[in-house]
Amino acid sequence: MSSRRLSWLLRHGATEVGLPMSAEGWCRIDEVLQHAELDRATFDEEVATNAKRRFQVDGERVRATQGHSSGVPVTVEALEASWERVVGPGTMVHGTRLEVVEAALAEGLKPMGRTHVHLADDAEATVGKRAGVAAALVVDRGLLAQAGQPLYRSPNGVLLTRAVPPSAFVDLLLLTKRARREGESLRAQVRGLAGA
Repeated sequence: MSSRRLSWLLRHGATEVGLPMSAEGWCRIDEVLQHAELDRATFDEEVATNAKRRFQVDGERVRATQGHSSGVPVTVEALEASWERVVGPGTMVHGTRLEVVEAALAEGLKPMGRTHVHLADDAEATVGKRAGVAAALVVDRGLLAQAGQPLYRSPNGVLLTRAVPPSAFVDLLLLTKRARREGESLRAQVRGLAGA
C-alpha cells in the first residue's frame, strides 16, 4: 500500500469501504490496517515518510489532516474545531490551472466536492497547493475575513477556508513560461478587481 492509497482511504474512501470515521476524521489504526490489508510497520513507515505530512496519529487513531471529500463522515464544523484558527494580515496563494482563472474571477473559489478550499502560505510551499500548477491566485487574508470567511491551518500547514470570493483576490502569479506568455490579461483582470 502506498501513501496514496492510505490518503484515499482516510480522505475519500471511508464510506465506500465501510471504515468507521469520526466527525473530525479519526479512524482506529487497527481498523485502517484491516481495511488496507497492511501491517503496522509498513503503516508507520508510510505515515513517517509522507512528504506532505498528510497523516496525523494520536495514540491508536489516525486521520488525514485535511483534504476530505464531502461524502465521508467528517463534518465541516468538527474539522474546523480541530484546526488552528488563523487571523491577521497577510496573503496566501491558491495554485490552479490558467484555464480556470477566469471562472474563479467570476465565481470565486469553491471546495468542488471537498470540505474546504486549500491554500498555501506562498507559491514555494510544499503543502497546500497542487504540484506543477501554472498559476497562483493571491488571496488577501483581511479581505477574506471581511467577506465573512474564517481561515484555518491544518496540522500539516495547509490553509483552509470554505470559499474564497473574487473580492479577496489581489494578484495572479504566473508560474510557467506558457502562463507568462498567455496570462497577462488575466493578471490585469485580477489586479483590476483588487484596485476596484
